Amino acid sequence: MDKRRRYVHFVLILLYLLSSAFSVKAASGLNQEDLDDRARQMLERLTPEEKVGQLFLVTFTGPDAGPRSQIHELITNYHIGGVFLLTENDNFLASDQTLPLALSLTRQLQATEYSYSSEEVQDRVTGVAFRPAFIPLFIGISQEGDGYPYNQILNGLSPLPSQMAIGATWNKSLAYEVGNVMGSELSTLGINMILGPSLDVIETPHVEGSSDLGVRAFGGDPYWVGEMGREFIAGLHAGSQDEMVVVAKHFPGYGSSDRLPEEEVATVRKSLEQLQRIELYPFFAVTGNAQTPEQTADALLTSHIRYQGFQENIRATTKPVTLDPQAFSQLMSLPAFSSWRSSGGVMITNDLGGLAMRKFYESSGQAFNGRNVARDAFLAGNDLLYVGNFSSIDQPDSFVNIVSTLDYFSQKYREDELFAARVDESVLRILKLKYKLYDGTFTLTNAWAPASLPGVTGTNSQVSFDVAQQAATLINPSQNELANIIPDPPGRNDSIVFITDVRTARQCSRCPMQNLIAANAFENAVLRLYSPSSGGQILPSNLISYTLDDLQAMLDAGIGVMQIEADLQAADWIVFSMLNVDQEFQSSSAVKQFLGQRPDLIQDKRLIAFAFNAPYYLDATDISKITAYYALYSKTPKSIDVAVRLLFQELRPAGSLPVSVTGAGYDLNEATFPNPNQTISLMIDQPSVETSEGTPQVPLEIDLRIGNSVPVRTGVILDLNGHPVPDNTVVQFYASRGDGSAPAAYNSETKGGVARAVIRLDHPGLTEIWAESELAKTSQILTFEIPTPNDQVQEPSATPEPTETATPEPTPTFTPTPTEELVVEPIQDDINFGDWFLALIVSMLAGGATYWLAKTFGYFRWSIRFGLLALIGGLLAYLYLALGMPGSETVKTQAGIWGIVGVTLLGSFAGGGSAFGWHNIEKPPKTNGQKTTL
Repeated sequence: MDKRRRYVHFVLILLYLLSSAFSVKAASGLNQEDLDDRARQMLERLTPEEKVGQLFLVTFTGPDAGPRSQIHELITNYHIGGVFLLTENDNFLASDQTLPLALSLTRQLQATEYSYSSEEVQDRVTGVAFRPAFIPLFIGISQEGDGYPYNQILNGLSPLPSQMAIGATWNKSLAYEVGNVMGSELSTLGINMILGPSLDVIETPHVEGSSDLGVRAFGGDPYWVGEMGREFIAGLHAGSQDEMVVVAKHFPGYGSSDRLPEEEVATVRKSLEQLQRIELYPFFAVTGNAQTPEQTADALLTSHIRYQGFQENIRATTKPVTLDPQAFSQLMSLPAFSSWRSSGGVMITNDLGGLAMRKFYESSGQAFNGRNVARDAFLAGNDLLYVGNFSSIDQPDSFVNIVSTLDYFSQKYREDELFAARVDESVLRILKLKYKLYDGTFTLTNAWAPASLPGVTGTNSQVSFDVAQQAATLINPSQNELANIIPDPPGRNDSIVFITDVRTARQCSRCPMQNLIAANAFENAVLRLYSPSSGGQILPSNLISYTLDDLQAMLDAGIGVMQIEADLQAADWIVFSMLNVDQEFQSSSAVKQFLGQRPDLIQDKRLIAFAFNAPYYLDATDISKITAYYALYSKTPKSIDVAVRLLFQELRPAGSLPVSVTGAGYDLNEATFPNPNQTISLMIDQPSVETSEGTPQVPLEIDLRIGNSVPVRTGVILDLNGHPVPDNTVVQFYASRGDGSAPAAYNSETKGGVARAVIRLDHPGLTEIWAESELAKTSQILTFEIPTPNDQVQEPSATPEPTETATPEPTPTFTPTPTEELVVEPIQDDINFGDWFLALIVSMLAGGATYWLAKTFGYFRWSIRFGLLALIGGLLAYLYLALGMPGSETVKTQAGIWGIVGVTLLGSFAGGGSAFGWHNIEKPPKTNGQKTTL
């Protein structure tokens, strides 16, 4: 083999090593235009049946998708776009096998889709042979947090809190963390679509009846629901590594309706302007008004609801938004939604076979017909059609109705050009979303989750504890009053009776029942933390546990019949653990009955109530009879631990109510008003850097002359709970005039808690600027001395210093925290020790590989030089990056660690190449009859 060939082989091997280093990034390097092109190319090769199938998301029964199952036929013969997994359909099995079997099922579903694309088949309609395209399935789930009834997977995953618990922390970073854990764990199971989060705004809680959302929403303020929703979505995307479609629900907003979206088509009588300010606001925040792609919802779930604001007079026959093309079009024309749709946003219907849709058709005097329902929903503007129980009176088999609907759509595609164009439009959106999900390549490897679950799945309890600790809210009395009422926690000789709302659920129809909260859960937590083996604060013999069923039985039985009555009579403390009030569970209202019917059993006792669901089920009279009323908003094990620590005064409640609670006299709208006890900080609105003492440094001077303007801004304005006020809170800036006339007023609105204004200087003399917002009338004052036009002695510019007025004593919860936009931080993208060490390892490996290759190809004496020069070349290339030479910034910011690896390998390759060139220059001449040793 001559030297030229050796050199070529040497180069090819190095190039292969270099290309493999970049192979991970190559797939994700496609831009949106490339993804769109691939989607269009795929669309062109699909048959009508394949296109139509992509529009449908179906449900199925059982944990298996084998060849004999109906779902297998829907995937292979009808090319459906995806599935939803549900507990009620027995898609998940018993607790010890829930996750492994779920993973096996998702892999089986994707493998079924893939296997059918490996060979030619005959078109069911035309009989023409074709090879079906492999398009990975959407595998969706609704997993809202807080376990049953709004989680589908009840066992194995990390217990995560409800959305309302997150909202009660008023901490956006916790919303991100919960989303991150949820996205990571669901993604490892092969689930790539989630229905959530809910962006409903609970403006007025419905305490009773079927319209209660409970803890399924972040709260009752549109701004904060939007902020929490953004971060939760960003967390889902990050945790799943952008391999999950996030579907925000229940669009256009359910919070003000008087029916649950799953149960009946509700009517909301609000104007479009009101809807935009409240219901639609959070959806704006995660679509066109999202700040980053990570915070943007991939899809919206359309709710079965009617809105008077844009559907005018509502009658029984008025279609819900899901089916109304005019209403749907009007919503999508709003700027935030229009831009989001233009960028690929997908619309998904709520379950078209659910109870709400059936009741609507029955009330309209029409029989439920799956084909017509699906057609109407599709023509209204939806892209993906969620069809669950699609049975009807004339055809009780849901599978037969789904097949009939798919065939109907395929036939209509062939016969109706307008319908075909509408199908192509939606399928293109769906394909773009799937290509985005799988980095532009449809392979089984991409679609499959790893065959084994990570060992950490289900073990993340820290985020649940953090949420519980920061969400815990003392509803009544105030913290200062409580310290006087209960100066000490339960003592060693105190008798405590725990009464818990015990309910059961099961993972599948044949799975064993399991408690949502065990009857002795609170008692066991107390024993674990405060028993003689853990400090001896209480005696186990003084603790006893009952259920709300026991309490209800006592109330029904009468006086002096049951043992629980005697124990309550002897108790020093009575601790209630409550869930939501639900007519399905008679004892869920037993606490209210007990407080009203048995005053003899609560006299001279300390009654502590913990709400492990929504906090608004007790009225003012009930609350007045309770010593302390706390809200935890979730029934996770960590929520119970935090409740126990609150009872024993180890923790102070840090949360604030995220919804109005009439019984406690708490109005959320008033609570989010600016705190009147604060002093609003005021400063020149110029780029500044925070010093270590927190004092802003104004880098530029202001030209103080008549006719010029001064930009000013507030600091973060806080509400009564100590959180930044919502966006669009009105702030008035005032500027006094040197002639003594009324001050000039400038209206502004907050963004991120901060308001801005530009003040015109129109009078000579002393000018003072201050700000007010609602009842917050005190602010710092900026003072300027404006020279007269003819005054040549005074300097034309000066640096104004803020002069603070008297500062009232802040409330205990008042904790100012500047928003990010007030602090300019340098971007931390410098090379660090870890990068240097990585480059060193890569260079050493490259040098070793080069040494081995040189020796293998016969360069025995030069092999060490080849290796050393490859090592030196790699380190020099790294040094080029570290010194910030031209182009290095782009490599570091766009390619990250892979850029460092790639550049180092390129340097090693150049070093090895230079060694080869050196060798050719220095090689000794050949002599006749002699070998030359290299």
